[in-house]
Amino acid sequence: MSPSERATHPGTTLLIVEDEILAAMALKDELEDAGYHVLDLTGRHQEAVAAARDRHPDLALVNIQLQGRDDGIEVAVELKAMGIPVLFISGQISRAQSAKTVAVGSLPKPYSPIEMVRAVNYLLRHLKGDESLPCPAALEVFDHPQPGTAPAPEPAA
Repeated sequence: MSPSERATHPGTTLLIVEDEILAAMALKDELEDAGYHVLDLTGRHQEAVAAARDRHPDLALVNIQLQGRDDGIEVAVELKAMGIPVLFISGQISRAQSAKTVAVGSLPKPYSPIEMVRAVNYLLRHLKGDESLPCPAALEVFDHPQPGTAPAPEPAA
């Protein structure tokens, strides 16, 4: 990882909503090593929404399939309504695609913690209009047109 990718991110807070606790802990450790502040881990819908309401993270990393009957897409809908961007971190690629209006991107499983740091670094800069980092290969960015602009034309088949 280059020094610019490993730069510290003081004041940048992340929320991880992941029901696989070992994966969540590895992500938290790697993201904190990269300088991010990570809120307490959760794999439950209501806990995630409550944490977001209390702390308003800069980005939420949300798995689609959560504990019990909880659904990460429903979490993403509520987070988006609070103005919190969501990155889907799920192996359910087709569900992430179908819900791209409530997320800023998707990083499919399996991914390494280093890939996640690169994706988070890129997305946070991208959301501010900074394109100085290359987009990680595994990251799919769901670019939404800005209000008052025409959507991008669909590519010809």
